[in-house]
Amino acid sequence: MKTVNRTNYRWIVTSLIFFITLVNYIDRSAISFVIEPLKKEFGFTDTQFGMILSAFGVGYVLLTAVGGWLVDVWGTRIVWPLAAISWSLCVASFGLASGFWGFITLRFLLGVSEGPHFPAMASSIGNWLTPNERARALSFGLVAIPLSSCLGAPIISYLVANHGWKEMFFMISLIGVVWAGIWYWLFTDSPQDSRYVNQEEKDYISNSLAKIKQLNKKEVSIDWRFILLHPTLIANNIAYFAFGYMLFFATLWLPGYFLHQHGLNLKSVGWYLSIPWLVGAIFLKAGGIISDALYKKTGNGRMARSYVIWVSQLIAGICFVLLSYTSTLGMSLVFLSLGLGFGLMSQPAFFSVNIDIAKERAGTSQGVSTSCLSLAGIIAPALTGWLIDTTGGYQGAFLLLAGIMGMAVLTVILFHHPDRHWSPAVRKPIRDAI
Repeated sequence: MKTVNRTNYRWIVTSLIFFITLVNYIDRSAISFVIEPLKKEFGFTDTQFGMILSAFGVGYVLLTAVGGWLVDVWGTRIVWPLAAISWSLCVASFGLASGFWGFITLRFLLGVSEGPHFPAMASSIGNWLTPNERARALSFGLVAIPLSSCLGAPIISYLVANHGWKEMFFMISLIGVVWAGIWYWLFTDSPQDSRYVNQEEKDYISNSLAKIKQLNKKEVSIDWRFILLHPTLIANNIAYFAFGYMLFFATLWLPGYFLHQHGLNLKSVGWYLSIPWLVGAIFLKAGGIISDALYKKTGNGRMARSYVIWVSQLIAGICFVLLSYTSTLGMSLVFLSLGLGFGLMSQPAFFSVNIDIAKERAGTSQGVSTSCLSLAGIIAPALTGWLIDTTGGYQGAFLLLAGIMGMAVLTVILFHHPDRHWSPAVRKPIRDAI
């Protein structure tokens, strides 16, 4: 077999995706570090603060599916920079907000503007990376989520403590605008259009895509009906809702957990939080490597994607149950780190399923999945705030999180079959002969 002289530019594209995801999550979670200043200045209760956090999810759910469609129609070279500039302006505006409804409105607009982010990621990686590289590339991009808290927690805590919460929002808002210009200059929606990719690699990519289409003898039209009714995609979305519930709970309420449950100050919280998020980053990256290795060895999506999802979510749920009955700081860090680590391990597999099954509409399919995650972003912050106010602690919130993850595990075990091709016309799975 002839060795193809491929450039490494696809990994530069992946690095840009990593960086903007890091910025994206720092921007959306920064408000969780100003809980105490905002409660003191405006008199917010935990329930009210939970409603403010949930407003992000309301805006997010409105534009994730539509954002995926926009990505597929207009391309990520246009849509992603516009989204980054929009959410950066929203973040800067937090420094000017006053009162409950002002924060609600800005969180809503932030959710709207961040809607296209993950569909753009799925589409870009689907176009630039081959199937046996996608989970690794996705894990590299997605590892920015836990790293955003690992790196962002001490930085934002320092900025708030030393400069004030308003100034902090102004400072972090500039980064997304700079990235938007760099992305538009360096990125193309297809490698075939890039001036940084050699002709040999362009021919290799074109031939690979042609072979995939030839092998897929029972190919069906990938439209909205396919995306919304495919059994594996439905199961993937339900499990992704559970993932989103964990993610929003962790990014928005863990600072408050350490402040109240363990009596730490704000600067200490930033450093303590970096430990579980660093573990989460390592586990997430490992999940992508494991998923790709299994796919390369077996060619089996059920083994490489489904098993990685349900096994990691099962262990995460067990860790959160143990965390709910733990009172010491040391053991809390252990169970929280393992819970976040195994919970995040599944994310590359979730994205890979959307790309594997709906390659030509990966942005739209990921947009629907992210809508499920954003629905969790509405429920998790508000419900958690209410539970804390009602029970006076975090035990009930952790047990509910574990129960939701258990529901996802059962769904994936029973209904998640990425290797089955499905025709909406006959409403039943068809086993492909690939």
